[in-house]
Amino acid sequence: MPEVIQSKVILITGASSGIGESTVKTLARQGHIILMGARRIEKLKALADELSSEGLKVNYRQLDVTQKYSVQQFADFAAQQYGRIDVMINNAGIMPLSPMSSLKVEEWDAMIDVNIRGVLHGVAAVLPLMQRQGNGQIINLSSIGGLYVVPTAAVYCATKYAVRAISDGLRQEHKELRVTCVYPGVVESELANTITDPIAAEAMESYRQIALKPEAIANAIAHVINQPYDVDTSEIVVRPTIAV
Repeated sequence: MPEVIQSKVILITGASSGIGESTVKTLARQGHIILMGARRIEKLKALADELSSEGLKVNYRQLDVTQKYSVQQFADFAAQQYGRIDVMINNAGIMPLSPMSSLKVEEWDAMIDVNIRGVLHGVAAVLPLMQRQGNGQIINLSSIGGLYVVPTAAVYCATKYAVRAISDGLRQEHKELRVTCVYPGVVESELANTITDPIAAEAMESYRQIALKPEAIANAIAHVINQPYDVDTSEIVVRPTIAV
């Protein structure tokens, strides 16, 4: 197992699949202590069992990032178990794309709840402890949709622009913290499964023909975590290339 400079206590939301699952595996195998959270606890248990069988330090809690109390309990559990929180990765997100004219207001609300409020709840749950510690790192998952807007993705992109703003504001206000906003390009994941609009679903099929493996994003996250404490990679964009 590769060694790291220092084993860190790392919390990650949306850990049951995709980028979250790959990030858990990557960081645990580097020697970090991981607490993972998601709604699908059976998925978390299976992942924890897999990694624990390798002798790795992984724990899990059921988590709903749209509920402030759930995220606070998640962070409190880590603080009680390990005495500190070094890194919070706000990864949970949904992407039910649709044209604005489809008026899928409930899906808009759900994206706001998960993609924006979920990040804010994650920040609020760990910020006081990190301030008392005098250090810590918060990593927020945005998207290339947080850098530019495409048709059918207006509301999704709005939520990811919000993550960008939250991250940069937090970084500027807290010089003792490392704050990173990650902008993944198209990634193989379950995100597209939440699209109910046929126009958006068809467009996504074409868009996803060139996609990154989730491990690529996990490796980028591991890179910024394993930098020295006086180095903050404030933004990182990861896009696919065409394999030749």
